[in-house]
Amino acid sequence: MNLKFHQLFTASLYEPKKLAAFRLLPIGKVIQYIFIFVFLYTIIAFLQFLIGDHALFQGTTETAEIGKTIGFLIYPVAFVLQLVIITSYLFIRVSIFGIIGVLLLKLLKRRGEFRFMWRTAAIAATLPILLTMVFEFLPSMQNYSLWISSFVHLLYVWRATTYYPKKPR
Repeated sequence: MNLKFHQLFTASLYEPKKLAAFRLLPIGKVIQYIFIFVFLYTIIAFLQFLIGDHALFQGTTETAEIGKTIGFLIYPVAFVLQLVIITSYLFIRVSIFGIIGVLLLKLLKRRGEFRFMWRTAAIAATLPILLTMVFEFLPSMQNYSLWISSFVHLLYVWRATTYYPKKPR
């Protein structure tokens, strides 16, 4: 399967049957797809930091002094730190939903392994990741962001598992 990003993106939003078929994609392609969202999310988080969250260092005299000592280095450090945190968050999230997907496969009496379900959960994370990014700009929704995006992710994983092959009787 030689799919382009926009094909994976569109199918991940609208076609649960293809979402299940993406379990056969090479792992490198799936990780590449996830890293596109990692970088997009990191850029958004870094821009938020640049716009106003760096005022964090002006809160107390100690933090203001640390901010002055670090100087310009705060920006590359903040970018790398955000990149690492977001990467960890997304890969842990996909792994958790991969485990949930394996449990759904057993419940629905479908064939599949964790490695296949991980790939499906990774591609199924498209809309939940986008929702999480949008909720970053809606302060009133930030408290519910994790719950809403997790529910949507669960729905996508569940819908994809219904297209996995059935276990032989």
